[in-house]
Parts: sequence; structure tokens; C-alpha cells
Amino acid sequence: MVKDAAAGDMPAERRLAGILLMCAAVACFALLDTSAKWLNRSVDPLLTTWARYVSSVVLISMVVNPWTAPGVTRTTRPGLQALRSLLLLLSTVLNFFALSYLQLTQALSIQFAAPLLIALLAGPLMGEWAGPRRTAAVAVGFCGVLVVARPGFGGLHPAAGLSVLGTTAYALYALTTRMLAAHDRSHTTLFYSGMAGFVLLTPVVPFVWTTPQSPLVWIMLGAVGAFGSLGHWFLILAHARAPAPILSPFIYTEIIWMTALGYLVFGDVPDEWTVAGASIVIMSGLYLLYRERAGRRGPKPRAEDVISNQSSSS
Repeated sequence: MVKDAAAGDMPAERRLAGILLMCAAVACFALLDTSAKWLNRSVDPLLTTWARYVSSVVLISMVVNPWTAPGVTRTTRPGLQALRSLLLLLSTVLNFFALSYLQLTQALSIQFAAPLLIALLAGPLMGEWAGPRRTAAVAVGFCGVLVVARPGFGGLHPAAGLSVLGTTAYALYALTTRMLAAHDRSHTTLFYSGMAGFVLLTPVVPFVWTTPQSPLVWIMLGAVGAFGSLGHWFLILAHARAPAPILSPFIYTEIIWMTALGYLVFGDVPDEWTVAGASIVIMSGLYLLYRERAGRRGPKPRAEDVISNQSSSS
């Protein structure tokens, strides 16, 4: 994980470059989800997930491997690495299945609750208890998720529940990433990220395989992994140039990409409930970031900063 530098020590040009790279990263993640939703019309979501991890593992292994980074496979916490990789796989599978039924903006609005869950779970799991103001912000943010999903009121498709579960898995994945930062190198954690998806889904592929009938489907199967890997690379470059508190608010620019891609590719227009709920969730997340910056005493980031070091969904 890239270590944050103090904001005052960084030239304005580097901070701007970091912000632009963060925006490019979330654009890649928006393209990843759009590609997955498009592919789900032609192939099984499990096949899309497998393709995402195969492409990602191949691309990452070209850069991070035992030859370019000696000792990269050595981990002091193999169980935690396996759990982290499994949580990432679970989050991706649930998200891709949810995207088969939800609009891009609907799924993303629920995923934006991840920083809220991280702030909530950091207490019992890491001893970083949220104060009353942060707790209130988390509660308001979850109300925003309820506005989007509208359970029991003829709101979203029941697949919204899959998105909620996927977001919870992602929050736990982010916290395990934070735990591993104290034990393993970031390259080691990156190397193991997609292993569960590759190892566990490969035996399943023959049972869900559908031979693509269009060259474009083959291209997009490769693109889902490329978008994810490129997004993570941009994140690493961004955090090398600017600290997490400066970069984190720009995660929410993904809603712009998702809205535009949803309309251009699928003809989807967010309804007023999605817009209202997303606004509540985003404002709650931004308030958490504000409280973190206002209460910061040193360079060590709190758990809610972890979200800025991860992919937004997959």
C-alpha cells in the first residue's frame, strides 16, 4: 500500500497529477462494470468473473512475479491473504450478478456505502471506533441506501440485496488489506489478489461455458480484466503523488461515468429515488472524509481512508 505523504509537502503539480490519475482509475472501474453488465447478456456472470480474474492475474504477473520482485510469493499471513482474495472474489461475483438486473447507477449508489461500512466495522475488527458524529454520518448514509433500494415498497429488483452483500464483502476485503499492510509487502498482497478467483472459478468454467458468437464478446472478456488492472495501476500512481484525504473525494466522480455509460450503452436514466439516495450516501461519505481530515493527528490513516486505496467495486 502506498504510504501517504503530507499534503503540505507535495507540490501542487503532483497533487493535480494524483487527482487526475484517481479520476482515470474510477473511469476504468466504471468501464469494468459496464463491460460486465454488457457481457452478462451473452455469457454467464461466472464466466465474466473468471475472465476478469484470468486477465488480471496474467497482466499483474507480467509486472509482479518472482523474477521482477524476488520473494513476492512469501507471506507471513497466508490465511489472511487467502481470506482477502476470497472476499474480493465474493464481492465481484455478487456485483456482477446484481448488474444483470440493476442499472449501473443503482448498483454504484449501493456500493458507495462501502466507506460507511468500513467506518462501522473498523471498531470491532480493528479497535478504531467511530465517534458520535461519524456514527451519525454512517446512519444517514445507510438511510440513503434504503432510499435507493426501497425494500418492501416495490423499489429495486431483489438483486439489490446481492449488491448490499457484495458491498459488505468489499468492506471486509478493504479492512483485511489494511491488516495485511502491517505484515506483507504491497506487491505480495497485489500478487495474491486475484488468486482465489482464478483457482476457484477455473474448475467451474466448463459448466458455465458459452462459446462467444461475436468477436466483440471475446474482446470484452479480455477487457474486463484489463480495465480492472489498469484502474489499480492508476490508483497506485495516484497515491504516489497525493495523500489519500485529497484523493478520496474524487472516488465519487464515478457516478458521472456510470450515469453517462448507463445511458449511452443501455439507455438507462436514473430515477429520482436513485438520485436522492446516491446524493445522501455521497454526502455522508464526504462528511466522513471531512471529519477524518479535521481530526487527523499524524500520518497514520484511519480505516475509512482504506477505501481510497481499493477499487470501487471489483
